[in-house]
Amino acid sequence: MTLASFSAQLKLFGLVMLSFSTVGISRISIAADEASAQATPVIATTNNAVARQSNKEVSLNLLNREILNLRATVLGVEPEERVHRAQKRVQQQLAAPGEHQVSIADMPPGKLIQIDGAGSFYIAPDDVDPFQQETLDSISKQAAARISLVLKETQESRSLNRMLWASAYVIGATLIFSLLLWLVFKIRRVVLSKILLLAREKLDGHQLVQANLIQRTHIQSALRRLMQGLSWLVIFLLSYEWLSFVLSQFPFTRPLGEQLNQYLFDLFSTIANATLKAIPGIITACVIFFLARLVVQGFNAFFDRVENGSIHISWLGADVVTPTRRITKVAIWLFALTMTYPYLPGSGTEAFKGVSVLVGLMISLGSSSSIAQAASGLILTYSRIYRKGEFIHVNGHEGTITDLGMFTTRIRNGMGLEITLPNALVLSNVTKNYSRAVETQGFVIDTKVTIGYDTPWRQVEAMLIEAARRTPTVLAEPTPKVFQTALSDFYPEYLLICHAVPTEPTPRAEVMSALHANIQDVFNEYNVQIMSPHYLGDPDKEKVVPKEGWYRAPAKE
Repeated sequence: MTLASFSAQLKLFGLVMLSFSTVGISRISIAADEASAQATPVIATTNNAVARQSNKEVSLNLLNREILNLRATVLGVEPEERVHRAQKRVQQQLAAPGEHQVSIADMPPGKLIQIDGAGSFYIAPDDVDPFQQETLDSISKQAAARISLVLKETQESRSLNRMLWASAYVIGATLIFSLLLWLVFKIRRVVLSKILLLAREKLDGHQLVQANLIQRTHIQSALRRLMQGLSWLVIFLLSYEWLSFVLSQFPFTRPLGEQLNQYLFDLFSTIANATLKAIPGIITACVIFFLARLVVQGFNAFFDRVENGSIHISWLGADVVTPTRRITKVAIWLFALTMTYPYLPGSGTEAFKGVSVLVGLMISLGSSSSIAQAASGLILTYSRIYRKGEFIHVNGHEGTITDLGMFTTRIRNGMGLEITLPNALVLSNVTKNYSRAVETQGFVIDTKVTIGYDTPWRQVEAMLIEAARRTPTVLAEPTPKVFQTALSDFYPEYLLICHAVPTEPTPRAEVMSALHANIQDVFNEYNVQIMSPHYLGDPDKEKVVPKEGWYRAPAKE
């Protein structure tokens, strides 16, 4: 056996014994390392046998401080066991009195961390995380620095003088903290009383308050809750800093205090950085909304001129200016919101995307009927089936249109009742428009009577026209007309149609009532019964009108 091979085997034996954390064998391995300087090629061939990468990552902590993360399995010893042995070894070394010194010894292929020249734990090359830009030298120096800080804090914890000073600092910080809490509550009471007094002075005599649109108690309650929220936020920050300061005074809890301070600093830094990064996007969004507002104002001016007749467009009448204006505004603002979305703060986060998907799903599920109603409203509006102020009959309901909306149509019947009809219902049923046949303001009224065959039809027509002329709100031009709509088994059916322009607030029901009253009066004057005969057998006398009776009064030849 050559000297070089013997030295290599001796060094490998030293590494094995080092994993069991013994001081004497560590020194032997170091000596063997010095004696085998020429055996580097042999040792390099055994690196894979000494340490291998493990899937586990275990943190080595001493006195609540993280020293480093161990990832490698050295000579079959897993990272958990390496951490346990290192903690036990360092505690034994720190138990010795006096000051301690930390050093780093080269032990290829890794590094040996020593306290007072004795080995504490071994850092293998596979403990390095290359994805974090780590090297063996960097993590060794970092671990040595942190061990030095642990040694310093250990000595501090054994010093009675330093512990007394730490207690004094804690007592002083607690007194200051109590004083600040008292000041916060005192300032909150003073500021809240002044704000409530100012709000009371501003709200007294306000139009919204007098109209009961705004409750003074609700505003005062909101101001009180706002002040309480701000004060509790200040109290939380003061308590957070007091706790961080107290924990930082004692060696064992100092890492916790530092973590609290670092967390708060990182939080504020994150918020500040996010705010600064969001400023360009917010400015861009504001510019887009400003341009959208300018476009809306331009369209408003255009629609105003169309509505007052300054501009005449064949396809855009004054009656559809209002819905067209609304649709244009909605389209412009939706387009502006779509263009602004990528510039909104947090628009790229998963939370924002999830909320957007949820809102879209809710709208798609809950607005199916609304979309149908809106589409029906657009069809009714732009097809100009009827207009506001016209008298219509839809699905058994009739009245004057008071409002033509996107989702519903409101009509007021002759009894003064307002009826709301869904636009889909109006579009799916037959609509009778009594106002469209009248060129001027007004509407068409009709009524039907049935008279026996023994009454001359010329007389019936003349009486119906006479009754229409006696009704004050029925127009003479165009003249009322009578149509025989059917020849039934026992009687003919007569339909009277005339135009009426009621004077406000006379509703259609009153016009129909006056017309029916005049029909009864005229028929009574000429001794004609308003009756629809029904026969169970043949009458004794034929129900015919002789020729000399064709023009009974008030009929004229």
